[in-house]
Amino acid sequence: MEIAIDRERLAKTFTTLCEIDSPSQKEGNISKYLKEKFTALGADTIYEDDSAGKTGSESGNLIIRFNSRGGTGKGLFFCCHMDTVEPGTGVEVTRDGDIFTSKGDTILGGDDKSGIAAIIEMLEVLRETGMAHPTIEVILTTCEEIGLLGAKHLDYDQIQTPYGYALDSSGINHVVVQAPAANKIDVEVKGLAAHAGLCPENGINALALAAEALHNLKLGRLDAESSCNFGVIEGGVAANIIPEKVVLRGEVRSHSAEKLKNYTDTITATFEKTISGWQGDEHTGEHRPTVSINIDDDYPALKLKQDEPVIARVSKGALLAGKELKYIQAGGGSDANIMTGRNLPTAIIATGMSKVHTLEEQVDLNDLVVLTELLCGIAVAETGE
Repeated sequence: MEIAIDRERLAKTFTTLCEIDSPSQKEGNISKYLKEKFTALGADTIYEDDSAGKTGSESGNLIIRFNSRGGTGKGLFFCCHMDTVEPGTGVEVTRDGDIFTSKGDTILGGDDKSGIAAIIEMLEVLRETGMAHPTIEVILTTCEEIGLLGAKHLDYDQIQTPYGYALDSSGINHVVVQAPAANKIDVEVKGLAAHAGLCPENGINALALAAEALHNLKLGRLDAESSCNFGVIEGGVAANIIPEKVVLRGEVRSHSAEKLKNYTDTITATFEKTISGWQGDEHTGEHRPTVSINIDDDYPALKLKQDEPVIARVSKGALLAGKELKYIQAGGGSDANIMTGRNLPTAIIATGMSKVHTLEEQVDLNDLVVLTELLCGIAVAETGE
């Protein structure tokens, strides 16, 4: 199948998107631009849900629908997130040949605007060529980078298609079919404040207790399927005061539900054992440290089988577009985890972005072209559903 991608139009679209600031919760301008853009592309419906009140964003999620144009099957959706990480304000795109970067003091925004640009170019191609396609929905979420909040509060009743693809992974020509579940863990350790110079023996050092518990835990890579990290610590008032309270924020991830539960239980038990094992003396009297632990089921695992329609379609689309795909397991969560958990099987397609979430982030135009060709193949693939 010959697919005529307008490289320079695609490059211009990508640059325009990146230079519209959209840090998490500040997606108002990009949302407005995209509603206008998809209207010009002939969208049959554009719906903005009411998730903004729950996410704190300037915009709700967008669900854009292009009705069937002679295609067969039940239709499909493509999903991207509109937000970027910081520093993402004042982005200026620099192009050197086919390589896009930022001017150097912000991220580029290829995560996830590379995916959005490819979707727009795909729709341009479908309109220009008149190729038959089933119903296509474009789902654009907010606040993905701060906890998948848009996907968690998406108005799923408005989605008509049964499965789709989240365009949100580094690399090119691969499809993520497995991604882990995750639990967020917040730990609060309370001790007893005292002057660190005059009467340190009267205090109970919450920071020291938390450090002891962490020392007794395995962190980082737990096994081939699992990992654990505590990345935030808050507490203390001054260097000369025994810290009375410390809060730790961490996570456990695993592809195995059983392992996720077991590792989470181990963390809880370790903190509780450390606190209960504390030994006081006459200086602290009846005071004892305490610990409270909150576990949040952050997102479910993503596990797609090769014979599922969502994988069968991307395989056929790749064949039409002349692409050879790899099907891989990833270590991170995305909107695809949430959507699959809502009975909308969602595979993750790599968009070519690299060095994401850094000032060295870059995207190659050739990868954007490859991605767009694949999306066209997926869109027009006859599945016989």
